[in-house]
Amino acid sequence: MAVEVVMPKLGMSMKEGTVSVWNKEVGETVNKGESIASINSEKIEMEIESPAEGTILDIKVSEGEGVPPGTVICYIVEGNEPVEEKKARDNQSKPKKERKKISPVARKMANSANLDIDTLVGTGPGGRITKEDVLHALPEREEKKQEEKKQEEKKQEEKKQEEKKQEEKKQNETEHQPINMMRKTIASRMMESLQTSAQLTITMKADVTQLTNLQQQLNGTAIARYDTKLTITDFVAKAAILSLLEHPAMNSQYHNGVVETFENVHLGIAAALDNGLAVPVIQHAERLTLIELAKSIKFYGQKAREGKLLHDEIQGSTFTLTNLGAYGVEHFTPILNPPEAGILGVGTMYDTPVYRDDELCKGTILPLSLTFDHRVLDGAPASAFLSTVKAHLEEPISTLL
Repeated sequence: MAVEVVMPKLGMSMKEGTVSVWNKEVGETVNKGESIASINSEKIEMEIESPAEGTILDIKVSEGEGVPPGTVICYIVEGNEPVEEKKARDNQSKPKKERKKISPVARKMANSANLDIDTLVGTGPGGRITKEDVLHALPEREEKKQEEKKQEEKKQEEKKQEEKKQEEKKQNETEHQPINMMRKTIASRMMESLQTSAQLTITMKADVTQLTNLQQQLNGTAIARYDTKLTITDFVAKAAILSLLEHPAMNSQYHNGVVETFENVHLGIAAALDNGLAVPVIQHAERLTLIELAKSIKFYGQKAREGKLLHDEIQGSTFTLTNLGAYGVEHFTPILNPPEAGILGVGTMYDTPVYRDDELCKGTILPLSLTFDHRVLDGAPASAFLSTVKAHLEEPISTLL
């Protein structure tokens, strides 16, 4: 009995899913729970597991093809039914080949000339091949050989010319790769963001020397008690949440000529993937302690990398945090995640000499980049928000209280 495998519905608003790659081919056996294909929809990519043990009978949707949820993408037949049927068909007797009638002289002449008897047409009684038939076929074979030789020479010459052209173009080759649905969605949203908002980016530097010391002091307890390691991103996220509560204008969006300001902070955390970008959302982040926030960031980041994010887990953010510090980037220009009014970019930390109480000493600096929508707020309140983030990072005990 054939089992249907259908395109799953990954969220209420999903209209189409695309088969990224088939891991199995028609005729291959699969175990129940084994991955048979990868699919993607907008910013979600996941594996399709086999619902039964059996053999891939038919693939209905090709790689790169998008279909609505519920569409059958392949059939799996349980047991060995197709294999047995195929063997039975293969073992059926085939019609016997009709034996050619040929005279002994004609057969001897054909064998000497290496002529295939099956290609000869007999003009004798009952279609019998005669001596004259063989003599007639000899010049035709020579003509055919000459024609085949000319064709082969022509092909070889064309092949040489093509190889020459390819060699000439080798230095200017361009690789063309089809864009998957995730890349298309990112491109569309980024263009929409730049075209429909008035974006401006400001930067600051926070002295996080005390923060790095506090991080080292807390990590032993955090790992032992909560099995969670605190990162700089966790502290920055907490500082951003506290600052959004103090400056609610930044926790807003511009929609249909109206500025909507939110009481709750739904924090988006940008996560880099092998084939794109995902922004899982931590709902009601203002209710979480530092440890709870750190656990949530790691949990959703892992789900994003495994392609297991649900559609509802990437919706509804009011502010986004993106960190390029791991790539050695200092200041950069983040692009707003529409329709949000702000996004905070975090650069790589570096050590530099700083003055403290007229004394020169080593300090650790963290670059911050804030992009905001000038339609929602001006430079002064945006700068005040970023200054508050900086203050929380430079007095890190405030993130624990």
